[in-house]
Order: sequence, then C-alpha cells, then structure tokens
Amino acid sequence: MLAVTNKTIKPSFVFTPDVRVRSQVGFEPERRGSHPYLGVDFRTLHSRAESAGSIPARRIRRLFSFQRHLLSSRLLRGAPHLNPLHILDEDYCGQAKCMLEKVGTWNFDIFLFDRLTNGNSLVFLTFHLLNQYGLIELFQLDMVKVRRFLVLVQEDYHNQNPYHNAVHAADVTQAMHCYLREPKLAESLTSFDILLGLLAAVTHDLDHPGVNQPFLIKTNHYLAALYRNTSVLENHHWRSAVGLLRETELFSHLPAEDSLGIERQLGSLILATDITRQNEYLSRFRTHLDENDLCLGHASHRHFVLQMALKCADICNPCRPWELSKQWSEKVTEEFFHQGDIEKKHKLEISPLCDSEANTIASVQIGFMTYVVEPLFAEWARFSDTRLSQTMLGHLGLNKASWSAMDPETSGSSEEGESEPGRPTEEPSSRALSQGSQET
Repeated sequence: MLAVTNKTIKPSFVFTPDVRVRSQVGFEPERRGSHPYLGVDFRTLHSRAESAGSIPARRIRRLFSFQRHLLSSRLLRGAPHLNPLHILDEDYCGQAKCMLEKVGTWNFDIFLFDRLTNGNSLVFLTFHLLNQYGLIELFQLDMVKVRRFLVLVQEDYHNQNPYHNAVHAADVTQAMHCYLREPKLAESLTSFDILLGLLAAVTHDLDHPGVNQPFLIKTNHYLAALYRNTSVLENHHWRSAVGLLRETELFSHLPAEDSLGIERQLGSLILATDITRQNEYLSRFRTHLDENDLCLGHASHRHFVLQMALKCADICNPCRPWELSKQWSEKVTEEFFHQGDIEKKHKLEISPLCDSEANTIASVQIGFMTYVVEPLFAEWARFSDTRLSQTMLGHLGLNKASWSAMDPETSGSSEEGESEPGRPTEEPSSRALSQGSQET
C-alpha cells in the first residue's frame, strides 16, 4: 500500500440521519444519461421531452449492468464462478490483476486492460486505486456503495463516443495516479486531496455527448441555456457526478457540511478542465513558479496543484508512448469529424478541425501539441522535475516528429516557429483551443 498522509476532514458537528444534503445546496444534481447525441436532429433535440418508458428501461439496464459486473468480478473477490468458461475468465482476470501491479507505470496500456476486464476498466482500476491508497478504510466507505457508484459512472459514459468514453476516463485516472505519486505531491497531499483527485479524474467527462460547447450553443441545446453558454460541458459533468454521489449515498455517513465541501471542491477541479480558461490557469501556474511561492502546506495551493495535475492528465495523450498516443489521436479526430458530418448534414457552420476534407489527423495533432500541450507540460516539468516529466516531454517530442513526418506541409512551419521550449511565440490560436475544448 502506498504511504499517504492520514489527514482527513474534522467533522464540525455530529451528523444526524434526517439531515439531507440536497436541501442545503443551491442547485439540483443533473439527471443521469441526458441524451444520446449521435444521429439525432440537434435543431429540435432541446425541445423534446423524454418518452414515458425510457427512464424505467434505463434503470433496468443499469441494474443488469451492476449485476453483470458483480458476476464478472466474483473471481477477484474469491467467490465461486458458475460459468463453464471460468478457466478463460480466470486467465483474463489474472492478466488484469498482473497489469494492476504496474498501474503506476507511464506506459500502462489502458486499451489492453479494458479488454481484459471485459469493458470494465474504469470500475476495476478506480476500485483498485481506492484500496491501494487506503481510502475506503480511512473514510469508512461502504464497499457496495463504492462499487455501485463506479458502475453507474462507467455506465453514464457514452460507449458510442470514439474518444470521450469510460476508457478515456480510466486513462485520465491512471495518469492522475502517476502524478499523485510524484515526490512533491506524495509528500504534501492529504488523503482527502487524493480522494478528490481520483474522483475528479473518474467523473471529469461524465455523460459527455461527443460534441463540443459551440455545437451545443448553436443548436440551442438546453444545457447551453442552463449554464448560460459558460463551461457548459464541465458544469454538466460536475452536476452529473454530484447526482450519482447523492443517488448512491456514498458520503451519507459524513457530516452534511463535509459532503457539501466534497461536492464543491470536486466541481472546482472539474471546471478547471475548461480549455477556454487554459491561458488563465497556465499564467497563474507560471507566475507561481517564477516567484517560487507555491507552498503545499496551504490547502488552497494544494488544490491549485491538483487542478493543474488534472489538466495535465486530461490532455496527456500526446505524452504517452507512440503506440498508445496514436490510438488516442485517431479516436479524438474521428469524434471531431463525426461532429463535422452532423454539421454538414444539418447545414450548420462546420466547427474548426471538424471538417474531414480540410484537416488530417497529423495537422490536428501538431497544432494541439504546439499550442496547448507543450506549454502546459513544460511548466509542469518546472514544477516537478522528475524522470516522469522528462519521459513525457520526450514522448511528446517524438510523437510530434512522427506526425510531422506524415504531414510535410506542417513540418516546415513547425520548425520555423520553435523558440524557447514550452513558450510559444504567440497565444494559442482559436483552432487549437477549439480542438482542446473537445479533447477536454
């Protein structure tokens, strides 16, 4: 078990069972599973009411999913398995368990792990990490509630999304784990910080529709109106996560004030992934590093570092080994182009980077790496100058060179624009930010 600082929230008052957190907060959590977006006429989507029979069907599907997951995880709990193919199941679960022994390595293959867990990578990986950090015991969490929460979270990611799905959430969670183990963070973060960081990674793209914020705005989607065109997706991810926390009563045993604190800080972390605020967070991070005034003994500074860690984990795909990074690049570009196809179909203005006739995977990735990823990870390396940081920057450089070799038109301009590492000569373009908005 990893060594963690055994600090936790001190209850400010005695919690009574009849206290309801819902009545003390200024918003209602999002309903789960809002809409399947792909192949739908978005011009009328926001005005459609949900059919009468859809809610029971969705609940039944989730119930079956939970039962299916419990059945598939019996081997990990030592329970007998009745499936005649149990030998094959044992083999796959055994391989998955072996992979979890190396969950802290940067070349962890989340795609392979997802296959070995029969599509349950997010549930298996997160439950393992919560146990490894000792958080279930420390915060006296009910294991059944934890499993149910994770299964519902996994179910609320849209598998039809090429990129923004449960596997992406599992990948971000694994990356977050790697960052939490970095010396500066491991020595200063409390167990509460670690719990928040993992929960934020797990839920940071919850119920993502597979389209970006500008698309929701120009199709008059109800979420855009609800959040006044500001951090629309991030707000929805956060409120959806709050809804699941309350539905499963994961923290019902804590004082109501502490539960509210967890929800608020979880929202602060998830909202930090809004790419339209990238320069704001990066400038603040850079200023702290220039002035050397980050004090991780202060809760606010630790929280800010967690925000930066989550931002890095969210867009770390270009920093993975090529065989993993390439797969993610292909998946996110597929999602971009699918949005572009929908926009063409409904004669809407095609969003930047979403036109498959005007963009290539290579050109999209080179722009994203140059204007969004490199500046962020250069500053992270200043903060945490470790072997992992140098490994990530090394992969980033090699991957960018590989894409440049596939797209000669961008290689020349890329070389001409190079200056101080991590500090581009101009602000990120709207095209790059638009891409980042979808990737995050």
